[in-house]
Amino acid sequence: MPLPRRFYRRPARVVARDLLGCVLVARRGRTITAGRVVETEAYLGPEDAASHAAFRPGSRALFFGNGGFAYVYLNYGIHCCLNAIAGRRGQPGCVLIRALEPVLGLSVMARRRRVAARSARLAGGPGNLTRALGITLRDNGVDLTCGRLTIEPPDGPREFRVAMGPRVGITRAVDRRLRFWITGNRFVSR
Repeated sequence: MPLPRRFYRRPARVVARDLLGCVLVARRGRTITAGRVVETEAYLGPEDAASHAAFRPGSRALFFGNGGFAYVYLNYGIHCCLNAIAGRRGQPGCVLIRALEPVLGLSVMARRRRVAARSARLAGGPGNLTRALGITLRDNGVDLTCGRLTIEPPDGPREFRVAMGPRVGITRAVDRRLRFWITGNRFVSR
């Protein structure tokens, strides 16, 4: 069962931390790929200079909607990045999914990424994980609570430590400690 809408209707920094250990599932026809979320970053509303809500007007419709929808954008004109919209209507935020520990469909992911199925780079990094799971701009706006792209609760107990630090790969608001990751997990991107 996918996470319910109420899971996402909370502040982005809370959702970002709580997504760790959850399982992102992508369904493409008969092909299913999935990975455990091991790294995230929270982006807040217009007051967060690094948030698309602050400087990409076209993204605002999604940001100011209800939580639980995918926001997929093209980074540097090359890589798709997947975000989960967080918060309630009028309280914008999103969570960038930065890295996954692959759990299902590893051979498909490896073929898409052209790396070994056991590589730590298979779904480490926002662009790598979207390529591995076949996530594209067509997934922008899809409902994460049902359908072809969902996030499910952890498949076991949360027996890990969470680390927190500054976001990476950005040039604005770099000092904000809104990046979360599972300590010691080899699939964390950085």
